[in-house]
Amino acid sequence: MIEIKTATIQDIHALAPLFDAYRVFYKKTSDLAGAQQFLEARLRNAESIVFLATDASNPCGFIQLYPLFSSTNMAPLLLLNDLFVAPEYRGKQIGMALLQHAQEYAKSSRVKGITLETEKANLVGNQLYPKMGFSRDEAHHFYFWENPTF
Repeated sequence: MIEIKTATIQDIHALAPLFDAYRVFYKKTSDLAGAQQFLEARLRNAESIVFLATDASNPCGFIQLYPLFSSTNMAPLLLLNDLFVAPEYRGKQIGMALLQHAQEYAKSSRVKGITLETEKANLVGNQLYPKMGFSRDEAHHFYFWENPTF
């Protein structure tokens, strides 16, 4: 049975391999130690909310949300930045369960909504998000400036 809980610092060693695999999926070099440090900093500083899915205590997926604010809505939002299910657990609706958990968290936290961005090539995500009530924004262009000194 799949269980979903809010991750804490004590979950870093279970969570980091999933986070590292997520980054590798997006063509980044594996860096387990860096993944642990990154997640620990986010959780220790209360900069993100991570929900960890487990199956019989085995970590199988996670979703990471970042709090932000919308000036035009004058309301808090959540940025769904990361959603990952380990390959051996895909097809078992764990991604859907993690999204539902995030939506319930948003309702109980009284935020306006959840925003996300995904690659056009993410076929699974682009089918899942509309099923879960997310609507694709056709009215805006998204831009990114990369700091050349970073």
